[in-house]
Amino acid sequence: MAGKSDTFENDILKLIYNATAIANIADNAATAPLTNLFVALHTADPTDAGTQASSEISYTGYARVSVARTSGGWTVTGNSVSPAATISFGAMTAGTGGTASFASVGVASSGATKILHYGALSPTISVTNGVTPQITTASTITED
Repeated sequence: MAGKSDTFENDILKLIYNATAIANIADNAATAPLTNLFVALHTADPTDAGTQASSEISYTGYARVSVARTSGGWTVTGNSVSPAATISFGAMTAGTGGTASFASVGVASSGATKILHYGALSPTISVTNGVTPQITTASTITED
């Protein structure tokens, strides 16, 4: 079988990003369910086989950003998910920076962790000294 109904696609996104149960199928009742997801920036495509550490940008001041698994953290509509508010990363104070051309969402604040979703950023973000990279609600993350 291929394909899912639009309603079920939204249900899956709401389960992952808003911690909203899918009646009679899945819930968020684990002993210690995740309360936050972590957004990372990448200088190249982390690929389907990659982790959040794959091509992750690196500069002094950078850290993954924690976003709540709630409707206050993420907006799910039309089979799509986007941040409910601007996601601001630490300002670059030293290092080489680069261009953040991809973003990913995962389950931990650091390390080679599982990517839940990733995609190309539009517009890309040029990170240089003093720049505070941001993904806004108007940013597009095109899923690969």
